[in-house]
Amino acid sequence: MASLVDATNTKKRKSAGVTGRGAKRARTGIAATVDAILAEPESYVLPKEEGAVRQLLVELAEYARNLEGAMAAGGSAGQPKSQEELEDAAEKLRKAAVSGIKKQMKWRDSCKNGTAKWAYDGVCPDPLVFGTLLKLGGPPTWKTKKIPKDEFEDVIGHIVASARYNDMYITSKDVNVHYKEGGEFKFSGTYGR
Repeated sequence: MASLVDATNTKKRKSAGVTGRGAKRARTGIAATVDAILAEPESYVLPKEEGAVRQLLVELAEYARNLEGAMAAGGSAGQPKSQEELEDAAEKLRKAAVSGIKKQMKWRDSCKNGTAKWAYDGVCPDPLVFGTLLKLGGPPTWKTKKIPKDEFEDVIGHIVASARYNDMYITSKDVNVHYKEGGEFKFSGTYGR
């Protein structure tokens, strides 16, 4: 039984050990070259001709420049999202936020006065999706902003949670919105009956 396990492990090691030119044949393009170089930088076989080495360096530089441009433009290295994709992602984010806010709306004594606090923390790495969620017309240009409760509920939806024979609502005049460059965001305010 032990020899059977060793035989299967050996097979896996051999197939994972393809490097250099062999790995390049498995996947074509500059991304495959980057993968092959990073897989084993010490043993990657460089082309012998100076012109081929120069061409490889130019391709790598162009690839890096394209990635930089994509990151600066849209926050991701892939294709920019269409308006429909942005709206779909914003809708998923909206549903998660509404659910998270409702879960926090539990009965407390401060609910009688409408001063119980809630705070929803989330992550949205694409600023365009966050801007679409809040209907900003683009990514947020601020780190912190107070949004009137009515505007917040127009964007997120009317939030009502039941607790101890009462309905709980957002009672704060404004909802605080914080957005960091890394994509972390926070909604906070007060609620009560």
